[in-house]
Amino acid sequence: MTKHDAATNKAPPRFAIAMPPDANGLAIVEGAELHHMRDVMRLGAGSPVVLLDADGFEHSGAIDRYENSRAIVIVESSTRSSRAMRLILAAAIIKGPRMDLVVEKAAELGATELWPLICAHGLVKSPGVERLARWRRLSISAAKQSLAPHPMVVREPVFFADLIRAAPADTLAIICERTAEPLDTVLHRLAPRAILIATGPEGDFDRAELTAAHEAGFVAAGLGRNRLRSETAAIAALSIAANAIDRAAR
Repeated sequence: MTKHDAATNKAPPRFAIAMPPDANGLAIVEGAELHHMRDVMRLGAGSPVVLLDADGFEHSGAIDRYENSRAIVIVESSTRSSRAMRLILAAAIIKGPRMDLVVEKAAELGATELWPLICAHGLVKSPGVERLARWRRLSISAAKQSLAPHPMVVREPVFFADLIRAAPADTLAIICERTAEPLDTVLHRLAPRAILIATGPEGDFDRAELTAAHEAGFVAAGLGRNRLRSETAAIAALSIAANAIDRAAR
């Protein structure tokens, strides 16, 4: 295969858009996505691209032109990807860039939603508007990189007591505990149609939180005999869940 053939067969780059294409099939790329398209990748008029919108549609087309603060893309076709099994990660908010890692890897591993969780032992009680906006940008970037059909939805932070009340009725709610039955075994045994996994902060869940979760019907599940850091536990739990979902889909 020649270099030209390889370039021709390469999948078009993906960009996120805030609004779907208009009635004439024109879509607008702005902000950081415009910078990546025009200044980093240096794509010119006529370059094929794929646009990802917040409703889960993929729009294939080509760049028509650049204007001062936006790119205009002519959309040739649009498809809606089938939505994956609902997989919610309710992860305790942790300090610094470690939470950024959780957000990025959760999106790559197929979490459909992230619920930042405020816990009794958590060192962070409120992430702030800017940090929440950063997590949402990370989710979009991870969806583009991993070819996920939808960006992971990053919800507003939720207190643990509210998590208990908000857990969807048709979803297997799991709380991670070190000495509990292995998560993979739990998922294989219960074969859920949707999953919510709660992982704790640096100091783990306190006794009152664990009791409340058990009384609300949360199932305890373990991630192995070793004590894991908060970000490691969240990523490990999602890896196990994603593998179980893939196995069930075969």
